[in-house]
Amino acid sequence: MDFRHILNSKKNLLGLILGVFFTLTACKSFAIQHETGPAEVKNAEQEAFNPTVAILEHIADSHYWHVGGEVSVPLPVILFTDKGTEFFSASVFHHGHEAYQGKYYTYKLWEDKIRVVNAAGEIDKEASSHIYDFSITKNVMAMWIAGILLFIIFFSVASAYKKRVGKAPKGLQSLIEPVIMFVRDEIARPNIGYRYQRYMPILLTIFFFIWINNLMGLIPIFPGGANVTGNILLTFVMAFIVLLVVNFSANKYYWKHIFMPPVPVWLYPIMIPVELIGVISRPFALMIRLYANISAGHIIVLSLIALIFIFKTLWIAPVSILFVLFMDVLELLVAFLQAFIFTMLTALFIGTAVEEHHH
Repeated sequence: MDFRHILNSKKNLLGLILGVFFTLTACKSFAIQHETGPAEVKNAEQEAFNPTVAILEHIADSHYWHVGGEVSVPLPVILFTDKGTEFFSASVFHHGHEAYQGKYYTYKLWEDKIRVVNAAGEIDKEASSHIYDFSITKNVMAMWIAGILLFIIFFSVASAYKKRVGKAPKGLQSLIEPVIMFVRDEIARPNIGYRYQRYMPILLTIFFFIWINNLMGLIPIFPGGANVTGNILLTFVMAFIVLLVVNFSANKYYWKHIFMPPVPVWLYPIMIPVELIGVISRPFALMIRLYANISAGHIIVLSLIALIFIFKTLWIAPVSILFVLFMDVLELLVAFLQAFIFTMLTALFIGTAVEEHHH
């Protein structure tokens, strides 16, 4: 039978993988219940590997950067409180097992969030509401590393252009130039028009920033593995920047179409709110799309790896590893595709805002 029509759809493929995962999990539980007594089943359930906790821990932000084995790098903690500012290292928490007596409060890591605790070790919700965490977390460090890589890449390419005026590109220059030309000819120029050059810096920044972070997130060892673009706060900020760029670039015809749409006047009370909702919602659709696609990729890969620990047998390892390799190759495409889609829709929104009125 030909199953290509099933595998061609990413949603169908995801459903198939999750279906196999939950089916095998159910079979494992059924086998345990029949091979052991009630007490043994209870103990087995208590000692069973919990994939949900492990997966969510890996895709979440953290005050530690896991390097390998039991080795992890504690990151700086910066807290703004109602009594003052506190600076210390996350190592004082001993991975959340101990509380730390700071200058103003006693702090403890609770689900990788810093909370104020009282003398009994219980969370003080009232005091915790007065602290603001501006720590250098794993995602922040990953963004800084990606930023440094971007500076190195583009400054070296710019230097090569200055030294090799009129010559064919060479080395890193020959690798980056086709990508820049792709963004210019396939994204900026068709969607914005003759004013595209003004917006090339932000489009290139968005494209390469997302692409570099997506690729680094696929590297399982330090300094990779951070789920930067799968963090909804980052995608929110990027969407908000797009919202500002689009609306500050808009011409009078754009605003006229929103506040004076070409419909009968009696429809204005309906159309104007709809148009305003569209202005706000379009960039934030970018936020959800990037966050959901990148997070889903990490969750699928980690779920497939978790099968080995759930069944506690090496027989499942070859199947798990093959699916992980397939998903990693697919995620390489998704890493580029999501950067392309975010940049293309940004250019499209800018193009609609600066488009001249046609009679």
